[in-house]
Amino acid sequence: MAACWGLRRSLLCFGRTALSVCRHKTSIQYLCRPDLPTLAYRKLNGKSPGVLYLPGYASDMYGQKAVALEDFCKSLGHSFVRFDYSGCGNSEGDFKKQTVGKLKKDVLSVLDDVCVGPQILVGSSIGGWLMLLAALARPERIAALVGVAVAADFFVSAFNELTVEEKKEIEENGEWSLPSKYAKDGFYSVPYETIKEAENHCLLASPIPISCPVRLIHGMQDEDVLWHVSLQLADRVNSTDVDVILRKQGEHYMNGKDDMKLLVYTIDDLIDKL
Repeated sequence: MAACWGLRRSLLCFGRTALSVCRHKTSIQYLCRPDLPTLAYRKLNGKSPGVLYLPGYASDMYGQKAVALEDFCKSLGHSFVRFDYSGCGNSEGDFKKQTVGKLKKDVLSVLDDVCVGPQILVGSSIGGWLMLLAALARPERIAALVGVAVAADFFVSAFNELTVEEKKEIEENGEWSLPSKYAKDGFYSVPYETIKEAENHCLLASPIPISCPVRLIHGMQDEDVLWHVSLQLADRVNSTDVDVILRKQGEHYMNGKDDMKLLVYTIDDLIDKL
């Protein structure tokens, strides 16, 4: 499958990352997929293992963590890829029609047809859930996993916390207005079909056959995904090389300067060990 080359676009940089001034020197490229939306991505060529960044729900590839990681990988000479899910950013598609299974296909498409060699997957929030699903689907390609506030099983577990009346109303309306201070309108519109489809991808109820090194970073002030989820995930994965790192003042997105440094140092340490 060939990657389609897109036009070079210049981007303004707003402030500094935890490492250096944002440069955005990689240009947008496009991955064409038969019968599936074309995906926009940015790729930095370099040494193995490469780093593949998976953003959170409804997020694009221009977040602070994505840019900081690209700068870091460039400084080490390692390859790095960031991309937009279908319906997000510069990618084609309707995001409201996305499901966990379709997002997983996006990740696997990039892993299979854009990334080269073993990869360290870095997943934020829902991207952390997708990171786990990708590792299960392509274990031979995964060198290590680094999760930031991993939202494993999130849609299902959050829905199950609702009252019977609330669940019935969502089912009848066909949509869930999921409150979030990170959403533009204060909530995400999640189709009921997305919640039901997500049940096919739940992981936390049984052992998870992942054997590579795993690092889980979580803020204890996270109101969206409780840090206990990272402890549960650490217990479920089969790997014995698992560290959970808790930031007492960290929130869900972990975009603070010290949070970003911790993420970079964690990946740097993994690269040294691999």
